[in-house]
Amino acid sequence: MTDLHPVRRALLSVSDKTGLIELGQALAARGVELLSTGGTAKALREAGLEVKDVSDVTGFPEMMDGRVKTLHPMVHGGLLALRDNDAHVAAMNEHGIGAIDLLVVNLYPFEAALARGADYDEMIENIDIGGPAMIRAASKNHLFVNVVTDVEDYDALLAELDANDGQTSYAFRQRLSQIAYARTAAYDAAVSTWMAGAIGEQTPRRRAFAGEVKQTLRYGENSHQKAAFYTDGSNRPGVATAVQLQGKELSYNNINDTDAAYELVAEFDPAESAAVAIIKHANPCGVAKGATLVEAYQKAFDCDRTSAFGGIVALNQPLDADTAAKIVEIFTEVVIAPGASDEAKEIFAAKKNLRLLLTDALPDPRAPITAYKQVAGGVLVQDKDVGYVGLDDLKVVTKKAPTDEQLQDLLFAWKVAKHVKSNAIVYVKDNATVGVGAGQMSRLDSANVAAAKAGRMAEELGLDESLAKGSAVASDAFFPFADGLLEAAAAGGTCVIQPGGSMRDDEVIAAADEAGLAMVFTGMRHFRH
Repeated sequence: MTDLHPVRRALLSVSDKTGLIELGQALAARGVELLSTGGTAKALREAGLEVKDVSDVTGFPEMMDGRVKTLHPMVHGGLLALRDNDAHVAAMNEHGIGAIDLLVVNLYPFEAALARGADYDEMIENIDIGGPAMIRAASKNHLFVNVVTDVEDYDALLAELDANDGQTSYAFRQRLSQIAYARTAAYDAAVSTWMAGAIGEQTPRRRAFAGEVKQTLRYGENSHQKAAFYTDGSNRPGVATAVQLQGKELSYNNINDTDAAYELVAEFDPAESAAVAIIKHANPCGVAKGATLVEAYQKAFDCDRTSAFGGIVALNQPLDADTAAKIVEIFTEVVIAPGASDEAKEIFAAKKNLRLLLTDALPDPRAPITAYKQVAGGVLVQDKDVGYVGLDDLKVVTKKAPTDEQLQDLLFAWKVAKHVKSNAIVYVKDNATVGVGAGQMSRLDSANVAAAKAGRMAEELGLDESLAKGSAVASDAFFPFADGLLEAAAAGGTCVIQPGGSMRDDEVIAAADEAGLAMVFTGMRHFRH
């Protein structure tokens, strides 16, 4: 038996009418009989095509506001019948069931309704029933039946028919079937996830995940790893929604680091001040606010010039010419911003390998979203860390209280520490990081690393004392012992922000008092693993 099978009869029922008329015309020109439903049949008929209504095939009218129209043996028998099975063929002949060789269906726009914030009743009405049932039936019978669920596959279908004299190959039908099953799985995932949220089910018994491929990557974190980039349909502003104006294709690591950079810089309100974050290996190597973007960039760059080389730069305001000219002075992998001036784009155009990503907005740092992390045999699911601490949330625990200027630096340091791999220690002075200690196994080590960086950069800048002198210090979790705190004080820290909650808080507070430090507790930690 050949794996080629002709397409003689097609059922088209789509909510997205993009390309429908052209597809119908192309099929009709190849002698394919067209069956259709509702608005799809109307659109085809208005284009001058001969179409048979599914209701004429089933002998039942569409009813219940269109909820019932294709759920019938005359449809599902035509999709599921095995053409090489004598009993199936006999049943078709006995009941007058015609074979359906091609199913073209896209589903009710549930995801679009979700994106626009439709209410519960409207969401329910946008749950497709007949579509998924037909898609699954056709997909199961891909030995004989073609199923197309995406407009982007129309051209591939027609090319396949042209290449095989009106027939399709088994391999082609297999590929369409896999795409179709993934489509219904993603659809069901969207429905089940929405409903869990709608009814307040925080830990549903089963949780479905879905994504749509945006980019096939050259490789993953390393060259021997295969990888791809999938979007989740949330439209959260960032690397997934950005438009790339120039530069090489983004790599796996570029995407990961760019996401980290943009999520961090979004912590700083662009209406209040310009802000810049420079990221290397998902950790900030420099973050600063300034009166202008170029000032913020220079301050961020001066925190760790060595690590900034080949880094990712994120801006909370549109890129301007002065900042663009400064950025291109060193090698930078990616710049992401909510816009760019024509002059800035022209400056970047001379750097062909520099990727420039533009979005239409910043992500909301407090918007609740779900975060996933794969482990062997399972997936960890949690709310994304959108915890926020303001002035009113701080508790002064030392004899000395921080000044207003110190409080501003402490809150700045706290925002940055939230985005540094644990254990994290961050030194900040004048709304700019001056030392970042990330990912160490002890808080003491992180304090040492941050202090060493601050000292090294002071030497590079020709200064007589460490950049950490007079700094505010943030710790993402409590100090379990006083040693890390005292290391920060020795480096030049004058005030500290930390969650508190250690069994030895009293010892740490006493050590802070003895060292003349001001310290505040947040009551919230920011572990980031």
